[in-house]
Amino acid sequence: HDPCVGIRATPIAEAMLALVLIDHALMHRAQCGDVRVDTPKIA
Repeated sequence: HDPCVGIRATPIAEAMLALVLIDHALMHRAQCGDVRVDTPKIA
């Protein structure tokens, strides 16, 4: 057990951000993975 998390705050924040991003990506893929959008792109 480490009482001082201040030294490791950056790696902890980076790991948490990575987990949140992959969680959202997987949720999006699960809900909208086979949806095709045929709207024209605006240039």
